[in-house]
Amino acid sequence: MTTTRETEPETQELERVTIRFAGDSGDGMQLTGTQFTRTAAVYGNDISTLPDYPAEIRAPAGSLPGVSGFQISFSSNEIHTPGDEPDVLVAMNPAALKTNVMDLPAGGALIVNSDAFTASNLSKAGYAANPLQDGSLKQYALFEIPISTLNERSLDGLDMTSKQKDLTKNFFALGIMFWLYGREMDATIRWINEKFGKRPVVAEANTRALKAGYAFGETTEIFHTHYRVAPAKLAPGTYRNITGNEATSLGMLAASKLAKRPLFYGSYPITPASDILHQLSGYKNFGVKTFQAEDEIAAIGAAIGAAYGGAMGLTASSGPGIALKSEALGLAVMVELPLVVIDVQRAGPSTGMPTKNEQSDLLQVMFGRNGDSPLPVIAPATPGECFDLAIEAWRIALKYVTPVVYMSDAFLATGAEPWLIPSLEDLPDISVQNWTEREGFHPYERDPRTLARKWAVPGTPGLEHRIGGLEKADVTGNVSYDPDNHHRMQLLRQAKVARIADDVAPLDVFGPDRGDLLILGWGSTYGAIRSAVERLHVDGRSVAHAHLRHLNPFPANTEKVLRSYRRVLIPEVNLGQLSMLIRSQFLIDAEGYNRVRGKPFTIAEIVAQAERIVGTTDAEHRS
Repeated sequence: MTTTRETEPETQELERVTIRFAGDSGDGMQLTGTQFTRTAAVYGNDISTLPDYPAEIRAPAGSLPGVSGFQISFSSNEIHTPGDEPDVLVAMNPAALKTNVMDLPAGGALIVNSDAFTASNLSKAGYAANPLQDGSLKQYALFEIPISTLNERSLDGLDMTSKQKDLTKNFFALGIMFWLYGREMDATIRWINEKFGKRPVVAEANTRALKAGYAFGETTEIFHTHYRVAPAKLAPGTYRNITGNEATSLGMLAASKLAKRPLFYGSYPITPASDILHQLSGYKNFGVKTFQAEDEIAAIGAAIGAAYGGAMGLTASSGPGIALKSEALGLAVMVELPLVVIDVQRAGPSTGMPTKNEQSDLLQVMFGRNGDSPLPVIAPATPGECFDLAIEAWRIALKYVTPVVYMSDAFLATGAEPWLIPSLEDLPDISVQNWTEREGFHPYERDPRTLARKWAVPGTPGLEHRIGGLEKADVTGNVSYDPDNHHRMQLLRQAKVARIADDVAPLDVFGPDRGDLLILGWGSTYGAIRSAVERLHVDGRSVAHAHLRHLNPFPANTEKVLRSYRRVLIPEVNLGQLSMLIRSQFLIDAEGYNRVRGKPFTIAEIVAQAERIVGTTDAEHRS
């Protein structure tokens, strides 16, 4: 198939590389990207990933809506984002090329499966002429490789149809990239044998394809350079590659053990939250009970019932499902039970773009219930941080006997990074005791420090009591229509949530503690903002970054931090929801930078906005 190359390729050391794999939804691009990620993690690089799933479940093969992508950035230094743009684009068909090539900078490497550029596929992608032949790609380093043909040849003799053989071509492409960046194949071959062990022919085919791609890179003359990215200098410890949904699931499980209570998870499948159900259902041996409900309302209802019974009631959804859960979430506010609701946000409104990223549910979870119904809202900033914030959600829910909303999003949920596995000794004890004393028991009598009501579980002798959605009389918990009592109970529920501000970590600032500009963020904008501020520091700019994990209530020092800077910029993947809250609560003229495209921010976008504002501030001072 190949011949020995006459000259050895040059080896070039790089600090960071960003690769994007793109192809049809059936081409295995998510699997290819995941395997490259696993190998980069084993090698010791810092990594950040951005899977890009097609929203159409059965989009026609070769069509633009059916393109699936996976971007990975790996580095010898600490990184915070999957990269603004790819250094290398691997396009398995014309549609993948057309939907991704505009992100590839001039001079970037473009590797294409030339076999896929048939008249039919070109037509489906909307190409009037073959871009491999019309000169339109001349600004890129183009490598045309007949991947399908070479891959099928490598599988000669296997009892498989041509269609079955074609399904392994993603491993041929992966093998090329392994050679190009000096990665070993061993970890992927072990994974293939574990995954397809019961189907030896399939395991053999994928292994052959991987090795054939690697051999092609090693022997062909088209690649004159291969590259090395050294391991990153990370803090000592044991790491694993983890996605946000995986970290959320492990965090919820860890919280159950730290609280010494069983975890009940009631859920209805919805993208991109479904992986949490899949993972938690595998923890039966840790006492986790999972329930796939018939709808979103039943799911949260079952979780509230579990909380009433003394368990840790958990449910999850995305924006459309949170809307359906809103009435029951109001019930949880009224009955004051510890409950955690996960919102893995996606692009809306309605069904929107279910596989694309957005952070537009903040006002929904803050105010999307009838009546004044305050509850704590928290949001992790990175995939690994999802673990810590899951425990924090339960610490608050149990200590204050309140429902808590935990806000992730599609970028965090499916993105991956190295995660330092914590020591069990370093995790907090979040256990609380149910009320058991009969003498003087009243279900709505409150702890004077936290204003948490007494949580007694059914079956405790002498502690029979009534809960429900009707307003409760203060202390006794009896149904009450007294207007003064209703006002008092509304104030108590509000005050209970407000007190949490003094029980959470203060808002931390990266950069100068006062200056020209503070960039304030929340959720998955963390990586782009932090990277932008690091870049601005190199240029000598007086810019700082603060990132909110607690969105209701804000940390107690939030206003002090905000007023320490001349200007405040808030980038959000929505139309300005945190900006609205900051402006209304603190009367600070914060400026929003809002881009709602189903994609995360790039570093360059935020740098440009900051430069514009700092430049304006400098001009104001000069005048």
